[in-house]
Amino acid sequence: MTSFEPKSIRSYSQEDIQQILQLAIATHADNTDREFSYNELLEIAAELEIAPDSLKLAERDWQMQQSEVQQRRVFNLYRQGRFKKRLGNYAIANAFFVLADLISGGGLSWSLYILLFCGSVVGWDIWNTFLMKGEEYERAFQRWNRKHQIKQTINSVLNRWFRALQA
Repeated sequence: MTSFEPKSIRSYSQEDIQQILQLAIATHADNTDREFSYNELLEIAAELEIAPDSLKLAERDWQMQQSEVQQRRVFNLYRQGRFKKRLGNYAIANAFFVLADLISGGGLSWSLYILLFCGSVVGWDIWNTFLMKGEEYERAFQRWNRKHQIKQTINSVLNRWFRALQA
């Protein structure tokens, strides 16, 4: 769009409006760390003629999205921690086998086969931890999330039960 077009001809898609407003808000806030109060959010919504109920629904949806993003971060950290633990176990076991092979004399012979096998297991583990995408990642996340929610439910029930026993 050129700058000499009349204002009445200008029209924007919803996505364009969101991007323009996002840029305007970002430049309006002198500091990128600036936070807006809920009242300011209500004022902005009112100026855009967004109903308070719609704003509350949008805020609730946003909070649910943020919760899922946080759960995915925790899931990824869990997977990385599990990988590091397995890698340490592989390293300790292989160091033991290499050392045993060296002590038995004759250099490295049979321990190389164990190293090769464990190396392939580590490669598979790397693939499953860091390169899993799409539906497979989604299934793993959903499986972990269900287990995590079941553990939280059991813990809360047990905590209530123990508090009831102590009272």
